[in-house]
Amino acid sequence: MDVTQMYISEFVGTAVLIAFGNSTNASILLKKTIVSIFGTNWLHIIFGWAFAVAFGVYVGVALGGPGHLNPAVTFALAVAGTFPWDQVIPMSIAQIAGGFTGAAIAALFYYPHFKVTGPDEGNCVGIFATGPAIDNKPFNLISEIIATFMFMLAILCLGKMADGLAPMVIGILVASIGMSFGATTGYALNPARDFGPRLAYSLLPIPNKGTANWQYAWVPFIGSLIGAGLAVLFFQLVAP
Repeated sequence: MDVTQMYISEFVGTAVLIAFGNSTNASILLKKTIVSIFGTNWLHIIFGWAFAVAFGVYVGVALGGPGHLNPAVTFALAVAGTFPWDQVIPMSIAQIAGGFTGAAIAALFYYPHFKVTGPDEGNCVGIFATGPAIDNKPFNLISEIIATFMFMLAILCLGKMADGLAPMVIGILVASIGMSFGATTGYALNPARDFGPRLAYSLLPIPNKGTANWQYAWVPFIGSLIGAGLAVLFFQLVAP
């Protein structure tokens, strides 16, 4: 696999994932969207992100990459010995840059709605990044570790990302995680999904924006890496 093309594919695939996912959140949280007229619920968010992941993986694979779109997945596969360690950091940078770009696309698309929405009305970092329902960082970290552990363990049982319906099944897996383990911290599962968009919310000239809540940012970043790494070690221990 051409390394440069792999980085490009991971960048574009992650950008697609985040553009769909962040736009799902924006459609719900910002004022004067058509969605806000009809109302919505948690399932809207869950399946919006599920489809975002599925189609992001399809794009990444079609462009010649492995379809990780997630530094935690890349790190875990390096722990497993199936991905080269010297490519983990540049791959993760490409994924996080894709996350930043996808968030920028969502911010541009919904710019007029950001202009009419204040921080106390929905213009918050939650459009772009995750946050806890109850701010208890040790348990928030445990939540992210468990959710990502379950996510990665299931992925390891699916085979190659390019095989048939595997990306759509991963989307269904993300929906399942959202319904089961997502209600405490928003189930980041992915440093590129959280850090890149959080950085975009901080740096981009988004009108009326609130705080990026950087004091929480380490929880989904570290938690997802630990959870994915533990899942690989557990899988290697119990798999035939």
